[in-house]
Amino acid sequence: MAEWIDLIDPTPDELREKLPRELQESALERLLAPPEHDDEPRPTLQGHGDYIFGVFLVAVAVPDEDRVFYQEVDVVVTHDVLVTVSKTPPGEHPYDPRPPRESCRPDDSAGMMFYRLVDDIAEHYLDLIDSLDEEIDQLEDTVETSLAAQTRVRLSELRHDLLHIRRTLAPTRDAIRRVVDNVVEVTDGQEVFPHEVEVAFNSAYDKLLRAFDGLELSRDLIASVRDYLQSKVANDQNEVMKKLTVIASVLLLPTFIVGLYGQNFKHHFPELGWPWGYAWSWGLIVVTTIAQLVFYRKRNWI
Repeated sequence: MAEWIDLIDPTPDELREKLPRELQESALERLLAPPEHDDEPRPTLQGHGDYIFGVFLVAVAVPDEDRVFYQEVDVVVTHDVLVTVSKTPPGEHPYDPRPPRESCRPDDSAGMMFYRLVDDIAEHYLDLIDSLDEEIDQLEDTVETSLAAQTRVRLSELRHDLLHIRRTLAPTRDAIRRVVDNVVEVTDGQEVFPHEVEVAFNSAYDKLLRAFDGLELSRDLIASVRDYLQSKVANDQNEVMKKLTVIASVLLLPTFIVGLYGQNFKHHFPELGWPWGYAWSWGLIVVTTIAQLVFYRKRNWI
């Protein structure tokens, strides 16, 4: 019967005690590396002698805080032992392997247990993509009412998150594909991934493919919302320019009338010697202004 050993932020001594055998120095350094990095490690799965070593990242969305963080899970798999090392991100919580562990059957091999772990990671990615799509839909629904600058900033953050998720999801998918293609296997001792386990990995690989396709769709949705936002901003600017143009046009005729009667000529202006000349000029200004407003209103310019 296979054994699953789960460790959370183990000390070097605890890790060496629980490991089923001596590991290569590079694998041991990766297991002992702190959870805080300048950049997230690249997910990978490699065969070393009589064990399989892997590094996986689980992207977790925090909708209330509009951010995504990553949980690192390192694994060592032999024919009869699966060791998982969960690392706690700064200020966050580590990956919880209890759901996949509870789904294991008594007769599962270590390779099958590892499949259940990977399948759970794939489910996390599918849930993450669904959460991002919901937020993108909400952004699209509020484009008309939210501030353009605020929406633009959030779109930029989402685009950055999607690019980062893509850099972790793509190598995870490729690593699992290598198991399906029987490329990853031990060179010494009993095999870790017999045929029935490789067949089971097809399910996890399919979920990762669906997650990757959903990620590409999310990028298209973000581009669509960004184009919609730019179109709205352009339309708003056009509306402002149209209103300013109407105001300038409305003031044009009164300015002309005032300028006309403000010329320095004493003769040949009948209205200058007329008692009602002042009222006449005001009436002309009011009538022409109202006529313009009615005309613009009929054309739906205001």
